[in-house]
Amino acid sequence: MEKLYTNSKTFLLGSQSPRRKELLSAMGLDFKVVKINIKESFPKKLSPIKAALFLAKKKADAYKIKKNEILICADTIVYQKNKIYGKPQSKKEAIKMLQKLSAKKHYVVTAVSLKTTEEEILFYDRSLVHFKTLSKNEILFYIKNYNSLDKAGGYGIQEWIGLIGVKKISGSFYNVMGLPTTKVYENIKKITQ
Repeated sequence: MEKLYTNSKTFLLGSQSPRRKELLSAMGLDFKVVKINIKESFPKKLSPIKAALFLAKKKADAYKIKKNEILICADTIVYQKNKIYGKPQSKKEAIKMLQKLSAKKHYVVTAVSLKTTEEEILFYDRSLVHFKTLSKNEILFYIKNYNSLDKAGGYGIQEWIGLIGVKKISGSFYNVMGLPTTKVYENIKKITQ
């Protein structure tokens, strides 16, 4: 497939997320993955949206960009009534998270930083996800067979739990996966002009 972005910029993805790699590749972007190690902490007073923006910027600021590079960093947060569910620290915590999300709706916000040596564009997208009632057996089956520890809220919408458990989404499906692809595309066009 011919690549859409043929200017002299080099794209860097500051994320180890297989979902983000998959989505950027599907968008026709040539990029290199760079490792960014930060403590994913933020001031507790921040709202979920501001926390996601804070973390996306924190990741971007932790990497030294060279001329002609565009760094893409993102952070996804799941929240319900302003209570933030990050990546669970244990299977037990993942089970508790999914029990809290069961039969209710929650928001997923992904914030993105596109950064060059000259500028940074910071933006986010938010989706509303409605879960059906998840039985204890369904939750345990998911936790046992899938890696829920590397995902905000303890689940991946593209996996089994999303297929059987999500009743409705308002907003971008890909945003829930970890990257608001339409907004990323529009902002890449802005930053590469």
